This record gives sequence, structure tokens and C-alpha cells, in this order.
Amino acid sequence: MRHRVLVALLALASLLLTLSPRVSAGARGPSYLQAAASTPALSAKIWEGRNAEFEEYIRTAEIDHFDDIALGVTHPKRAYFKPGGLVASVAWKVLPPGRPSGYWESYKSEIAAYELDKLLGMGMVPVAVEKRSKGLTAAAILWLTPIHSWKEMEPKPKPGKWVRQVARMKMFDNFICNKDRNAGNLMVDDDWNLFLIDHSRAFITDKDLAVKMEHIDPELWNRMLALDEPALTAAIGKWVEGGVVRSILARREKMKIAIDKLVAANGEAAVFLK
Repeated sequence: MRHRVLVALLALASLLLTLSPRVSAGARGPSYLQAAASTPALSAKIWEGRNAEFEEYIRTAEIDHFDDIALGVTHPKRAYFKPGGLVASVAWKVLPPGRPSGYWESYKSEIAAYELDKLLGMGMVPVAVEKRSKGLTAAAILWLTPIHSWKEMEPKPKPGKWVRQVARMKMFDNFICNKDRNAGNLMVDDDWNLFLIDHSRAFITDKDLAVKMEHIDPELWNRMLALDEPALTAAIGKWVEGGVVRSILARREKMKIAIDKLVAANGEAAVFLK
């Protein structure tokens, strides 16, 4: 009798030992999945709220070395700082103001785009400052990471904020007369923040709009409407040629006309994003 009870107890213990890892793994599985799902996406907008700190570091930190970049018609380089600092690397664009290829090009336009983005509170143009190194003066533009190309992200399902970001991009390009926007100068991070780079051919005196708008972000539009010549001159006058600020204001008037036409055709609710 005792022998049978002992055998039964041993069999039960063996069964529990066999099942316990499976039960434990099953219990852990959902929690692991939940933890993975709740991990926040990484944002490349590391300068948000710390603009002055990043500007100062990029402007003053010593460049350790340069690498060539096999992309871009303006032939930028990638400049690396010594490891351990606030910023790892920047895009380095040496483009003296002029029309060497028939297009207006200037490294200063990169800085103007950043300063205007900052004035408008967009946070879509990475930090850009004027910097001198190795006897050359250039725009040093924060190298974004983690980042993906437009072509990589375009086929994927988009979050709700995407439409507003695209609307802001088109409004900004019309404001600064950027006719060179293409898939190569649009970047997206893991959190679906859209970033605008490569503005060396913008800020010209052409008064035509660069792109057709479908939607308007009212918050950004109100900020654009609030700007006048003194405010724009204070923000970007150092970085643009004469007549550019007044051209921005003239294009804003054309934007007003285009927006009024959109509203007349489609209704205010369909044009202005909520």
C-alpha cells in the first residue's frame, strides 16, 4: 500500500515538474509582448527644447574628421566630432552664395530654413549653424538618427499626424519658395516625425508658389500671418539676399488667394485641419 502511494506521489511530482516551465512560459509570454508593444518609438528630434545648447555645441566643437557622402547634387560631406559629445556628426555643406549651375545655391539658406522653422515652431528642420573648419565656412546641420528615407516609409500605413506634417511641409515650401523638394530630402524617424532637409536652393525672390496645397494647418498659418518684415528680417535677414524677405510676404499673399480658392471649392472643414 505504502509502495503504491509513493509511486503515485512520484508520478505527480514528475508531472508538475514537466508542466511548470510550460505554465511559466505561457504566463510570461503575454507580459513580454505587452512590454515590447509599449516600448516608445525612438525620435530623432533630440534638440527639442534644447536648441541653444545644440547650436552652441555644433558651432564650437572641434571636428575630428570628414567622410564623403555618395548622395546629393550639392556634394555635402559628413563631419564627425570626437566621441562622447552632445552631437556625433553633422552634414557639412560648403556652398558659397551664387548660381554655379544655373540655380541659386547657398549654405546660408540652410541656416535660414532652420531659423524660420524655429520662429514658426515647426520642429521639422534640424539644427543648422554657420561653422568654420579647415579654412572653409559652411552650414553644419545636425545629422539625424535613427532615420529612414521617404521611399522606405512611404508605402507603410501612416499615423494620424502624417497629414498635418505633409500640409506643413507644403506650406513651408511655398513660404520659402523651395522648388527642389523631392524624396531625397525628406526623412522620417521611428516615431513618424517628418524632417525637411536640403534647402540650399530656397529663399529666392521668385514670387510664384512652389507647390499645390490641399490642406492647411491653421496653427501654422496663423503664425505665418502674424509675421511682418521686421520680424522676418530679425530672424533670417543675416542669411538671405536682399529682397527675399519681401518676396516671402508677397508669396504669403498668393498663399491667401490659393487658400481662399480651396475653401470656396471644397469648404472650410475639408481644407483646414482640426
